[in-house]
Amino acid sequence: MRWQSQTLDAEDGALPGLERAGFVRSVQTPEFEGITFHEVLCKSALNKVEGGNLPFGWTVNPMRGCSHACRYCFARTTHEYLDLDAGDDFDSQIVVKTNVSAVLRREVHKRSWRRETVALGTNTDPYQRAEGRYRLMPGIIGTLTESGTGFSILTKGTLMRRDLTLLTQAAQQVPVHLAVSIAILDPELHRGLEVGTPSPRARLELVRTLADAGFAVNVMVAPVIPYLTDGRAHLADLIEAIAEAGAAEVTAFPLHLRGSTRGWFLNWLAEAHPALLRRYRQLYGRGTSVTPEYSAWLRGRIEPLLEKHRLNRERQAEPEVRAAQSHTPDPQLALFA
Repeated sequence: MRWQSQTLDAEDGALPGLERAGFVRSVQTPEFEGITFHEVLCKSALNKVEGGNLPFGWTVNPMRGCSHACRYCFARTTHEYLDLDAGDDFDSQIVVKTNVSAVLRREVHKRSWRRETVALGTNTDPYQRAEGRYRLMPGIIGTLTESGTGFSILTKGTLMRRDLTLLTQAAQQVPVHLAVSIAILDPELHRGLEVGTPSPRARLELVRTLADAGFAVNVMVAPVIPYLTDGRAHLADLIEAIAEAGAAEVTAFPLHLRGSTRGWFLNWLAEAHPALLRRYRQLYGRGTSVTPEYSAWLRGRIEPLLEKHRLNRERQAEPEVRAAQSHTPDPQLALFA
């Protein structure tokens, strides 16, 4: 790989938590101002998901941390396993498994591999900006396809469009399920909560592109942010826009505040919308989830919109949908083997 004007810190142990993750070097480059890439050599690519009611048993996570910088991201806590913080470090210290495709190829060609469905995007986004630099996904897609392994991808990243030909070819050989996350339509709110993501309009265009290519795209209207994105007008406009983009189905659920994500989100809320803090304390209490009454109220508001636009068709949830609904990071992520 060749990049101009990059700086390297190749001393093993520069970040103590990375020592056990196969640390190779840290890279900074002007094209990604404010972001440090920590390149590692992983020992395994496939993460076994034990237990739970999910339609897949394995995940692949080519990166740790995410420059999307979504204030509500449930995966923030996983960065603490590497002695990095769940706030700014999660957004700017991106750990990249540079050899993930080669390791995955070795694993899926073992005689013991049963070609179980593999999910991508259940933790951090595989199509975040770093993918433009490292190009890990073409190798992952090709390897899974060649081995006869079906897969799902959940993303906010419009970079997925780059791999549309690969995805279309893969879908001719193995089951491929694609989902796009679009939780916010309001531009100002998007800039505050999802500062590093493509705009909602850009993601709607991604949905249109995928649908035109023949994919039944699921859109995750998730999380719904209480008192900010649960208004009747916002939800109606968002779901109508999703329907017009050609989505096949919408899945929606309210914000969870788990682990370090709770403090990170509430700190933002205190600065941007201080009047809502008291209502949030009442809604969440000391837990991670909204009250059952709020959940029921939200379903009552969203379901008629989905019925109106035929986006709530009855079918078994796709892998990427069930993963997002679980709100739990992969059990193996703490090991980062």
